[in-house]
Amino acid sequence: MSRPSRGIEVIVVGAGIVGSAIALGLARQGRRVALVEARPPVAWAADAAPDLRVYAISPGSQALLEHLGVWPQIAVSRAQPYQSMQVWDAGGGGSLGLNSHEAGLPALGHIVEAGLIQWQLWLALQQSDVAMHAPARVEAWADDGGEGVLQLDTCTLRAPIVIAADGAQSPLRELAGIASRGHDYGASGLVAYVRCARGHADTAWQRFLPSGPLAVLPCTQGLASIVWSLPSAEAKRLREAPVEVFERELTRAFDARLGEMRLASERASFPLRLLLAERYRQGPLLLAGDAAHAVHPLAGQGVNLGLQDARELLAVAEEAAARGLPLQHPPLLERYARRRSSENQLAAWSFDGLNRLFSNDAVLPTLLRGHALGLAGALAPLRRLWVRRASGL
Repeated sequence: MSRPSRGIEVIVVGAGIVGSAIALGLARQGRRVALVEARPPVAWAADAAPDLRVYAISPGSQALLEHLGVWPQIAVSRAQPYQSMQVWDAGGGGSLGLNSHEAGLPALGHIVEAGLIQWQLWLALQQSDVAMHAPARVEAWADDGGEGVLQLDTCTLRAPIVIAADGAQSPLRELAGIASRGHDYGASGLVAYVRCARGHADTAWQRFLPSGPLAVLPCTQGLASIVWSLPSAEAKRLREAPVEVFERELTRAFDARLGEMRLASERASFPLRLLLAERYRQGPLLLAGDAAHAVHPLAGQGVNLGLQDARELLAVAEEAAARGLPLQHPPLLERYARRRSSENQLAAWSFDGLNRLFSNDAVLPTLLRGHALGLAGALAPLRRLWVRRASGL
C-alpha cells in the first residue's frame, strides 16, 4: 500500500456525469484534484447502437458543458434539440404546450445519450491534470480533524474536501453514516427507441396515464426514445412481450398521437425510487448528484439537478479563490449544502406530487388535472415561468 497522499485539495469519488464535471471544472480552475472510479465508462462510438439511457439536457446544463469544453463534440455527435413540449392527460381536459421562442431560447433543451456525455467528459479528463485512481473498492472513510481520509484497497488519499458523487447507492455516503429518506415507487421505467409513423416534430411529448407517465423524446436519426413509467410487474411483462404486442400497446397508450410506433432497439427497465440525503455536508465530506438525490424521471430533471450541484460547487471554488479563502472555508461549504438541499428537495417533492396527482384514476383528480393543464397552457406568463424554471438559467 502506498503512503498517504499530500497536496490534493479535492477528492471526487465517482466519475459519472456529475462527478466528472466537478473534477474537470475544479482542475480547470487550477485546483489539485484526485478522481476515484473503479470502472471507466464504455467507449462511445457513432457507429454503435445508441445508448438506451438518454437525458433531456437543459440550457443551463448545456452552458456548464460548454464551459467545460465538451459540448461542441457532444453537439456534433448525437444531440437532438427540441423546440417544443406537449403534455396532456389521458383523462381528458386541456393540454400544456411550451415552446422555446416564447421564452426567447433557441431550444428548450437537447436529448442526448448518457454514454455520449460521460465519454466526452472522460476524454477531457484524460487530457487534464486530474490524478486518476481506479481501486476495486473504497474500504474506509474518516474525518481526521477536518481533513477527509479515504482508504482505498490500493492507497490512502486525504484532502480538505471529499465529494461523494458515487450514485444513489453511494458507498461513501453509507460509510460516512449519512442517512437518507424516500420510498420506492413500486414502478419501473421502461426504455427503448421507436420510430413513429408521423415523426417526432422536434417535440418532447408526455402523456399522463393512470399507470404512470409516458414520455416520447425526439432523437437523431429519426428515432424517438420512450420512458414509460409502469408498475414493475407490468414493465416486466411489456419488456418481454412479443414485439407486435409491445408496439400495439405502446401506440394505444400514446393515443396514436404520432401514428403507429415501431420498436427500433432492445428494451430495458430500471426501478424508480425517490431518495434524499438528510444532509449534504458532514465535515470535509460533500454530497452531489445521485448520492444526494434521486428523483422521479417524469420531468427529465435528474441529471440537470446534479449538474446544478456541480455548477454551485464550481461557483463556491471560484468565490473562495477571488476572496483569498481556503476552498474548505466552512461558510462557503455550508452555503452549497443549504442551497442545493433546498432546491433539490423542492424539485423532488414537486415531481413526487405530480406523479401522485396524475398517476391514479380517482374521479376528482381525473376531473381536475386535465383542466388544470389546459388552464396553465392558456396563461402565457405561467408558460414562460415554467420554461425558464426548467431551463436551469
